[in-house]
Amino acid sequence: MSNPFKNIQGEVGWRSPSNIALVKYWGKYGNQMPQNSSVSFTLRNAFTETIVKYAAKPEGKAASGIDLSFFFEGSTNPKFEDKIRKFLDSIIPHFPFLPHFTLEVSSHNSFPHSTGIASSASSMSALALCLTAIENSLDGGLHPAQFLEKASMISRLGSGSACRSVYPYAAVWGKHHDVAFSSNEYAVPLDQLHPVFQSFKDAILIVSADEKSVSSRAGHALMEGNPFAESRYKQASTNLSRIAEYLKEGDIQNFGEIVESEALTLHALMMCSTPSYMLMLPNTLKIIELIKSFRSEKGVPLYFTLDAGPNVHLLYPAENAAEVENFIRQELLSYCENGRVIYDEVGSGPIKIKG
Repeated sequence: MSNPFKNIQGEVGWRSPSNIALVKYWGKYGNQMPQNSSVSFTLRNAFTETIVKYAAKPEGKAASGIDLSFFFEGSTNPKFEDKIRKFLDSIIPHFPFLPHFTLEVSSHNSFPHSTGIASSASSMSALALCLTAIENSLDGGLHPAQFLEKASMISRLGSGSACRSVYPYAAVWGKHHDVAFSSNEYAVPLDQLHPVFQSFKDAILIVSADEKSVSSRAGHALMEGNPFAESRYKQASTNLSRIAEYLKEGDIQNFGEIVESEALTLHALMMCSTPSYMLMLPNTLKIIELIKSFRSEKGVPLYFTLDAGPNVHLLYPAENAAEVENFIRQELLSYCENGRVIYDEVGSGPIKIKG
């Protein structure tokens, strides 16, 4: 069989960040569609770098399925390779060129995977950006906004929250009446983000770097039988309307109240699932207690959030960084695994690193 891409080869690489949801997406339907809309900060320092080498298959092998070699952190990883192979096979309708190429995918993170720092968001968005870039090099014609929209849609098919990582600063995913052009298919950038939030800090306290006992995919599935699911989806919609205004106005206090409520609601939903489960650890709770005391005593606008894991994200304005980071060193490090903290901040989105 003739290969329409005969002799074509190349290499492309993208660095894509994780994101931290402020209003949480928890529960899905259909093919990775969200039960409620969500909004997140795009991070800067917690990222995945992915490089894809591609070469047209020899004549006769052109359409023989996905031909993949996968390396994570410099080594083979059969579990991840199987996941990526299934993902690539599922998106052939969106990228018909895939069966015509031999692919070598190399990926590494700046942070531990599967610990509740949304490693699937950074990794799947990085891969989606690479694949969209390959398609664009073969066919051309995608304007920058179209490129990001397609990369966001492909990211969603790999990991729902990944669709938000392709945009700078803040992004909304899920159809919402207060967000223009919002969609369940892909994320959109949040317009008019106040300058105070464009430089917001996020210190990620690594309470545990162990792999989570329950995956996010399994957690989403358990929402189908959760007795509080419908009221949660309504709550999320209301919270997104409110926090979108606070993000535009620079209202840090009201922003923080919603963010903390959303974090605790997420974990409460896990505890109310059947079977129930808990991803917070004793040190998670101790850190939350200390944050509340510090804020009350010092009047510093420091707030916490959690993803689906035990690690704690501390959100605070850049102007308070010195005081907050001194508090982290003096009071919180002893509750972190090996004293580990990732000092992150709101970032300007993915970066092309090759090709």
